[in-house]
Amino acid sequence: MDLTDTPQDILGDDEEAPDFDAWESPDDVLKEGPTRERMLDVIMQLREPTKVSTIATRANCDTETARDYLQWFAEMGMVRELSGRPVRYERNNSYLQWRRIEQIRQQYSETEIVARLKETLDAATEYRERFEVDSPDDVSLVEESYDESVEDIWEAVSNWKTLEERAALLDAARREDTSGGHTETIDA
Repeated sequence: MDLTDTPQDILGDDEEAPDFDAWESPDDVLKEGPTRERMLDVIMQLREPTKVSTIATRANCDTETARDYLQWFAEMGMVRELSGRPVRYERNNSYLQWRRIEQIRQQYSETEIVARLKETLDAATEYRERFEVDSPDDVSLVEESYDESVEDIWEAVSNWKTLEERAALLDAARREDTSGGHTETIDA
């Protein structure tokens, strides 16, 4: 039985089984969105400087269209153009951090930001006390694995890093930091 098969006994007398074959495939639906959205999806996933032709292929558009959108995204600060041959583009992480700080400011009041910052710093302090080091980067998986599994320690360290990043964003939002995402680790 295929997962999309509908047993006949669940249908009412006046109902028909849906024709799943008439539906568009999910891949087609995802590829057929507006070019701007496809381009945005691609640039948000860039992890390294990437050629225009590669970005165009990933966004399912022609190179000239991709170049026009990339120039527009560069003017907005979302990507950086790296000159040379070939011209490459990379995602501007500072822009993304600035956007996240602005979203926090719009979503929460200053009192709520401070409360969430305190919760986050308290949780980070618990990890600091648990591992008896000042930073998640100082945790030795080898030394800690005598008492716990490596996977559990790795998950704890990842959670701690996430808490520190969240604390830095909340603190920047509280300070109305407009530096575009200067997010250093802060002491709790």
